[in-house]
Amino acid sequence: MSAAPRLDRIVRHPVKSVGYEDLAEATLSPGRPLPGDRAWAVAHAAAVLPADGGWAPKMHFLRGVAGPELMAIRAETAADGRLSLTHPRAGRLEFDPATEGDRLVAWLAPLWPEGRPAPARLVPAPPTGLGDCPDPFVAVLSQSSLRALGQRMGRDLSIHRFRGNLWLDGLAPWEEFDQLGKRLRIGPALLAVRAPITRCKATTTNPETGRVDADTLAALEAGYGHNDFGVYAEVLEGGTIRPGATVELVP
Repeated sequence: MSAAPRLDRIVRHPVKSVGYEDLAEATLSPGRPLPGDRAWAVAHAAAVLPADGGWAPKMHFLRGVAGPELMAIRAETAADGRLSLTHPRAGRLEFDPATEGDRLVAWLAPLWPEGRPAPARLVPAPPTGLGDCPDPFVAVLSQSSLRALGQRMGRDLSIHRFRGNLWLDGLAPWEEFDQLGKRLRIGPALLAVRAPITRCKATTTNPETGRVDADTLAALEAGYGHNDFGVYAEVLEGGTIRPGATVELVP
């Protein structure tokens, strides 16, 4: 371990694949994702979703791997739940996701590639969220591992390529993988590390520009023999966490 580990950043993605925002704090609850993370998703015209509103696979929604320009959207959630989204080409949109999903669909249409099923409707997530797997996981990533990957590639890499929730610093590079099957205590919260996160081509896109500019997958495969970056964790004990909170690796 290179330094006393701590929580460096908390990041939320209110609409799946559409915008990221930093948080000053978050209150974790057992068996739930990060509050407000992937609370909404934009289904495309070919989507077939469960009638009960439950979890659905990512193939039914707009995603950065299919539409790289989506990766450059930033988000900000107001106290009343309204969302503000900004994009270098599309400008700014303020809307209420509960009542104005059609405005988001129209705003996204010019950013979505022609030839793919068009953006169709904004749908709410079930209580377990709309992450890439049905389990209500929190994505935990390491700044040390990001720096190691960036050094291998000869460039700085933004954290927002990887759509994580909790970014830790002070671990040795890739030490997070040593916690698989073990636990992490972050401030008052206790999380069980369940699985590595296997990455897709969305991570090759620069979140400042929305353009593909770095082959992260090839670098992971060449350097480490896999395409994993970060780990999925389940919240066992909740609590309010803030950047700077101490991190303890628990057997």
